Amino acid sequence: MSNTRIPEEKISEIRAAVDIVDIISEYVQLKKQGRNYFGLCPFHGEKSPSFSVSPDKQIFHCFGCGAGGNSFTFVMDIEGISFIEAAKKVADRANITLDIDMQNVGEKRQSPIESSMVEAHDLLRKFYHHLLVNTKEGQDALEYLQGRGFTEEAINKFQIGYALDSWDLVYKFLIKRGFSEDLLEKSGLIIKSDKTNSYFDRFRNRIMFPITDHQGNTVAFSGRAMGDDNPKYLNSPETAIFNKSRILYNFQKARPSIRKKEQVILFEGFADCISASTAGVDNGVATMGTALTDHHIQLLRRNTDTAVICFDSDSAGLEAANRAAGLLIDSGFTIKVALMPDNMDPDDYIKKHGADKFLHEVIGASLTYTSFKMQFLRRGKNVNNEGDRIQYLEAVLKEISKLSNAVERDHYLRQIASEFSLSLDALEKQLKQIYFAGNKKGNAAPRTDRPVTLQYEKKLKPAHHNAERTLIAHMLKHKDIAFKIQDLMDGHFFNLDEHQEIITYLYAFYEEGHESDTSRFLSFLADVNLRKIVSDIEMMTINDEFSDQEIRDCVNQVLKYQKMLMIKEKEAERKKAELQKDHLKAAKIAMEIIQLTKLL
Repeated sequence: MSNTRIPEEKISEIRAAVDIVDIISEYVQLKKQGRNYFGLCPFHGEKSPSFSVSPDKQIFHCFGCGAGGNSFTFVMDIEGISFIEAAKKVADRANITLDIDMQNVGEKRQSPIESSMVEAHDLLRKFYHHLLVNTKEGQDALEYLQGRGFTEEAINKFQIGYALDSWDLVYKFLIKRGFSEDLLEKSGLIIKSDKTNSYFDRFRNRIMFPITDHQGNTVAFSGRAMGDDNPKYLNSPETAIFNKSRILYNFQKARPSIRKKEQVILFEGFADCISASTAGVDNGVATMGTALTDHHIQLLRRNTDTAVICFDSDSAGLEAANRAAGLLIDSGFTIKVALMPDNMDPDDYIKKHGADKFLHEVIGASLTYTSFKMQFLRRGKNVNNEGDRIQYLEAVLKEISKLSNAVERDHYLRQIASEFSLSLDALEKQLKQIYFAGNKKGNAAPRTDRPVTLQYEKKLKPAHHNAERTLIAHMLKHKDIAFKIQDLMDGHFFNLDEHQEIITYLYAFYEEGHESDTSRFLSFLADVNLRKIVSDIEMMTINDEFSDQEIRDCVNQVLKYQKMLMIKEKEAERKKAELQKDHLKAAKIAMEIIQLTKLL
């Protein structure tokens, strides 16, 4: 098979040939408890096993962080690879030949709207790049970039482009190619004018930096002003395909190098990441103008457990580095911090001092976490002042007490003893006091896990939420029940967007001719969050029998909530009408509320 599509019968053959317990056991130590197996979740730090594997259902689910899926999606998530790559790995383990071209892998199953959004962004990326490098109109922008030290190689590698100073060039360009106004507006590429009801381009007269997801699809842009225009950087809004908290700039290009070097260099902005790449740092990624998130950390953790943080050296940059370092340490990373001199950022430093100095005197001279913390705690303190000095020493000793390595503890204690002419014996006694004081409170040991708050768990769920989960649980088990519920819903949607997305995919799954099979359906779902919810629902205990009356009761609970929302909206309209002294309108709305209440 020369293309990268795997026939359904081949997927079924692979699934039948492997046991999910065997697959996951290669990564996680599992112990059998009852019918399932349990272990420590590989996707978040924890001390108590909350990661469950069901051999009967051939799925896994973590009750702590919510991760879930089947054999293929587990390998995808743990390795950070595409479905096709994961299928190849699982097939190899089962000694099943998969003759596929691995040059073109990494496709993601998307909704038609998301696919069109990506297509529009990819087309526009090429258009912007063409305008920059091949047109007279882009000449000034190209010279501006070259003046700021961007090489031809970097411009091509990162597909940097230019948006002309035009109100509707992009609008006309994409409309001509068959994209609808509604789709382009939802993509964040055009904006609708409130005054004229016409559309105009979001980006004008800006250097354009494309932002890709982890499969390499263009999902957003960041436009830098050519001169002193504000804002300096204008970013795409969040859309169905772009979520800042889930995107790490350059991750797709950097991932092979991250794995090879077993280390990631974390930057604060994409300009730093691009400059570092020209300096030879090919394992660098950057957050998209947001703090480091759990999703970023999970993505990195699947590829490495060592990170170097290289943020700006101003006060905000150091604060951000300290926060990021704490989160990474809590997630089991070994970290170092590369401190930038003279309040510079990496981009400016490289342009001023060159690549060699950056590699050896900044990245090569990275501090250990404890050394960085000692410098961070020293900020704003005058250690020649007795009060400041004692306060600083107490804070530093508290950090050293968290170290599990005795040699490290001794190293930093000697460093402090030497600098402040203190007795090593006195420092060791003080360290023991801090350790035992902390131990009494139960917080002496360094944390290796963080409490994970799930939007989907840990809370009592309202009736309509539980009803939707119950309906989905039975729809996953019985194809005929799924279509019966579709008829009873009569065109109405589930109240939770995630639930509606799941059943939309489920109907498509059944309409393609598949029978009820949750493990197979999980491969059908591209969205990790939806897979989490499905695996969580699948772990619910439900009755095998689901009577017509029970189905109707659940459907009614879903529809009842929608009517209650309508009543709330009408109440707000009625109050507004009363405030405006429109008594006739208020009376009319009151009658509508009475009718809706009767329907409840």
